[in-house]
Amino acid sequence: MLNEIFKAYDVRGIYGENLTEQIAYDIGKAFVTFLRCKKVVVGTDMRLSSPKLSKALMKGITDQGADAILIGEVCTDAVYFASGHLNQPGVMFTASHNPPQYNGLKFCKKNAVPINKNTGLQKIKSIIEKKQYGKARKPGKIIKKDVLKDYVRHVHKFIDVRKLRKLKIAVDAGNGMAGKIIPLVFKRLTVKIVPLYFKLDGSFPNHPADPSKYENLVELQKAVREKHCDFGMAFDGDADRIFFVDENGNVINSSLISSMIIKSILLKNKKQKVIHNIVCSHIVPDTIKKYGGKVIVERVGHSFIKDTMRKTKAIFACEHSAHYYYKENYRADSGMITSLIVAEIISKENKLLSELLNEFRRYSTIEETNAEVQDKSAKLKEIESIYKKQDPNKISKLDGVTVEFDNWWFNVRPSNTEPLLRLNLEANSKDLMEEKKEEVLNIMRR
Repeated sequence: MLNEIFKAYDVRGIYGENLTEQIAYDIGKAFVTFLRCKKVVVGTDMRLSSPKLSKALMKGITDQGADAILIGEVCTDAVYFASGHLNQPGVMFTASHNPPQYNGLKFCKKNAVPINKNTGLQKIKSIIEKKQYGKARKPGKIIKKDVLKDYVRHVHKFIDVRKLRKLKIAVDAGNGMAGKIIPLVFKRLTVKIVPLYFKLDGSFPNHPADPSKYENLVELQKAVREKHCDFGMAFDGDADRIFFVDENGNVINSSLISSMIIKSILLKNKKQKVIHNIVCSHIVPDTIKKYGGKVIVERVGHSFIKDTMRKTKAIFACEHSAHYYYKENYRADSGMITSLIVAEIISKENKLLSELLNEFRRYSTIEETNAEVQDKSAKLKEIESIYKKQDPNKISKLDGVTVEFDNWWFNVRPSNTEPLLRLNLEANSKDLMEEKKEEVLNIMRR
């Protein structure tokens, strides 16, 4: 059962089936044993199973002799903040954008250093399987702590709040944690929030908290147009990912937002390193170079990005999946900080969001597309073999297979959890993009 729920970056399963209170309890004991820690920060999202699972985890933590610092219902990046601010390891209960029956756990060491399959998850799993828990001299206790005032002060440090104009922003929280956190972050600022689905509800009664699926953005687009908003924002369930629509209600590719933020950061911080994952649009490295930064490419996944940020001291990092990472945020990603930075850029430039993004509209980019494939490694080898014969400029195997030509490029990489290959592709024209998308997908599906 543990093999089903221990993933590459986190633990995730269906509550009551393969993720139970007993497993949460065992994880609590194993986590303390693995880190030999005295305290653990614990936060949850609003999922219906989070109270029971977090109670079981904290029983495991305290039975193992450590204190559990319960910070309550928060966004994921508030747990990372608390981990850095309090210098303690942390656990967040969330299944992000997954359906209501799911839940999961994200882990970090002190100072928000992520724990993944290679840096601890497998060891935690092994401790549970072998029941190799350490001996506790005396049980720990549960300490309730409110970190949100400190968290709000922290995220406000990333902008000059005095520079914000009287913007009107539509926000779709999807009944997720943004419904609690956005009012706290934007309170007393000169911004009017038009709220959609701010009531916390882990059954997600209105639409899934997955803004990467454009059908879940329809009501936000409508609200932006009808209420004449400056722009719109949508968050996933734990509010670490953020998606934008412009003043006309058009959905914006995250690489354009990344490029706008990179320009803003590099104009103030010369010659800094910036990381992007390998499937971001080429406009991202183009922008980093244009504004004097140093490009670092990394594979997809928050733990890889954060680890490279720590090693290289990069100031910012971005992923195609709408994760935005900040060095001064303990190298963690934050939807809230990103929302403030975008509001500040629009205020300072005194332009429409669509106008600000025109500088970066150079390529035609597909939305990430999946194909079901039983033998993923064999298919990747086949794809590499086919395109090697076409004299590409470059082939990279950093993450799956990336093939680059003069006027188009693509990446095919395997899903960590499903029999899927994921395609990202970009070209210098829409026609070429459509042609090559069909070509590569046909190879993937045959």
